[in-house]
Amino acid sequence: MMKQQHLKYKHITSFQIIILGFLSVIILGSILLMLPVATRDGKGAVFSDALFTATSAVCVTGLVIHDTATYWSMFGQGVILLLIQIGGMGIVTVAVSVAAFSGRKIGLMQRSTMQEAVCAHHVGGIVRLTKFILKITVCMELIGAALLLPAFIRDFGMMKGIWYALFHSVSAFCNAGFDLIGVKEPFSSLTSYSSQPFFNFTVMALIITGGIGFLTWEDIKNNKLHFRKYRMQSKVILTVTGILIIFSSIRAFRWEKES
Repeated sequence: MMKQQHLKYKHITSFQIIILGFLSVIILGSILLMLPVATRDGKGAVFSDALFTATSAVCVTGLVIHDTATYWSMFGQGVILLLIQIGGMGIVTVAVSVAAFSGRKIGLMQRSTMQEAVCAHHVGGIVRLTKFILKITVCMELIGAALLLPAFIRDFGMMKGIWYALFHSVSAFCNAGFDLIGVKEPFSSLTSYSSQPFFNFTVMALIITGGIGFLTWEDIKNNKLHFRKYRMQSKVILTVTGILIIFSSIRAFRWEKES
């Protein structure tokens, strides 16, 4: 009996743990979004709507059924923001971060799972990498929120402005696509800020810095401007990202000039 249980335990792979982790977060998020307190009308979302929204938030796709600002309450928006953060960082990264900062010992199974989750090349240094991921995430999102804060305070007041700045900074850094600007016009996204260069560049910077990945940021931190020392993965990511941004910008500029 003991031998069979041991074999079953060993049969669970790191990939399966990651999948089950994401599935658990999505289900829990769906349940929270179904609570009456999660919607502005006090009725709660139906299961299909809650499941779709939770899945979209955790998988950072940005697809929505209801306008985030007008349909969900402050509690519902907070749940969505938490799901975005967990999805953006990765459920395993969050779990290992909590364990590492609480002083708990990280076992080989957790290290192996973390390696699979972030596509690291080696198990060694995983805990250090996890702490680096957490630190750079918090720093980037707080800096982004601080830069977005003046525009949101001007439009929505102090308390709401702080919440909007934090929400959009996290959403942009995690490439989630969720926004709260529907209070101006449902599903309008950030179109009302299209004429504000500083605001747009801040959001774009958050999207790019979050999108290139944490291993690329580790390469930048360790090797600085010595591009030849970067991992092949980081070289490809930075090169392709730069090419796509530059050529797309040139094409958009020409299209706007012709029209």
